[in-house]
Amino acid sequence: MMKNLSNITPHLKQFKTDAMRVPVIFHTSDDLLPNEAAFSQLENLAKDKRLFSHIAAMSDVHPKPGRKNPTGTVVASENFLFPQINDTAPNCGMRLIKTNLDKKTLDAKKIDKLFKELVKVIPTKKYIGTKISYGLALDIARSGIAPLQKRFKTRTKNEIENTFSGGNMVAEKDITNRDILDVIPKFFFHVGKYRLGILGAAGNHFLDLMKITEIKNKDIAQKFGLKIGQYVFLMHTGSGLLGQYASYMYTPKIKEHFSQKVMLKIGTAFFDSQMKKVYQRLAKKIKEFQNKKEFFAYDEDSLEGKMFIRAHQAAANFGFANRLILNHHLDQALEKTLGKQASLDLLYDMPHVFVNKENHFDKDIWVHRNGTTRANGPRRMKDHSLFSQTGEPVFIPSSMSTPAYLGTGTDENDSSFFSASHGTGRKKETQENAPKDKGDLLKKMRQNNVRLYNAKSKGVILQDSSYYKDVEEVIAGMEENKIINAVAKMQPVAALMY
Repeated sequence: MMKNLSNITPHLKQFKTDAMRVPVIFHTSDDLLPNEAAFSQLENLAKDKRLFSHIAAMSDVHPKPGRKNPTGTVVASENFLFPQINDTAPNCGMRLIKTNLDKKTLDAKKIDKLFKELVKVIPTKKYIGTKISYGLALDIARSGIAPLQKRFKTRTKNEIENTFSGGNMVAEKDITNRDILDVIPKFFFHVGKYRLGILGAAGNHFLDLMKITEIKNKDIAQKFGLKIGQYVFLMHTGSGLLGQYASYMYTPKIKEHFSQKVMLKIGTAFFDSQMKKVYQRLAKKIKEFQNKKEFFAYDEDSLEGKMFIRAHQAAANFGFANRLILNHHLDQALEKTLGKQASLDLLYDMPHVFVNKENHFDKDIWVHRNGTTRANGPRRMKDHSLFSQTGEPVFIPSSMSTPAYLGTGTDENDSSFFSASHGTGRKKETQENAPKDKGDLLKKMRQNNVRLYNAKSKGVILQDSSYYKDVEEVIAGMEENKIINAVAKMQPVAALMY
């Protein structure tokens, strides 16, 4: 595969074989390239004649078990929607919350007290989270987070304004409950009403307390209200079971767990949709496609395609909703710990698994981001009062104990469809100092002055720095490729993870 790779610059490469209809542009240095499995998957995807222009692979590109397309990619099409390109549930994403706290107002003892409280109120693995009504669940699917914010009277500033798309991914105007229930079974909402406020037990979902340690761009940092020594919270989680179930309905992916098969069967058996016959025909097509190397796709003008994108967008709203509820519990825990209300201000909440209609290269196209964030420059954020001056915020975390970065998109990033890495990504080969067990991990984190809480899973050791690419090299490449302007460097202080 490597013989088909040509250098454009030290941090930009093109991959193209004779079988590929479009090239893959790697926005990465040699050291950050993925393994052969990722190259094979990308070659297979790039054979598809329905793709537009090229595939963008970011510095965190890497394959994941059970997925047909690597994480860290951006794929576009003029008229087709590809459910297998993205990860299972829509709107896995991150939220960065500014605070008025520093080490004087939140010392080591209070941090420990706070995170012990957070372990109670921000569960990583639980059957029932923060219960809402069935009606409110439908309102979220249709209208986004505004009705949820009103119901819980959340106190974080700029919560709607600084959430991607205003916290509502649904593009259709005047959409009704009937429209939603024609594409997502009622049963899934009865499950979803119990599933908000759960951080998640899969992968590297986390809630981190971080300290700003270095300002890289004084002008943008000042506009964002950030300074050295300030504490911020970075949260990573998704749309939960409702997002998963809604995705599985429309994706030819073999179900990973028996429970997923059962829930999908129940939901579709009692699917009270005006388009149930359309879905029944679609379900047969999906089953036939499960083991094919080719990618299943929807024509955007077909009934199936319209059902898919509506379900995708409505389910994606539960990612925003989940992070809002978790933020609310964080706010309450801070007040309990400090004895007074802390000042929380949302810098940004952004998805990194989603499909979105955008204009690139003078074409309106469907952009599929799989483990990548949108990174618009100021010109493309002209409708936002703050981001039109700074560019769209981008968060690049690494492991639990290594620095993270905050950046903003630039106006010169068309080769990645104005996208950025959502993290550093996994290395091809693990370093020799990888922890052997959880005891080793905790010792290593103590040496790095980072406290780890919850950590009940065996797999938590896989979030150690020995498994992750070098964040400084990732940021250097993103700046050289004019993907982001680095704004601030952040150091983890405490981490909550399963």
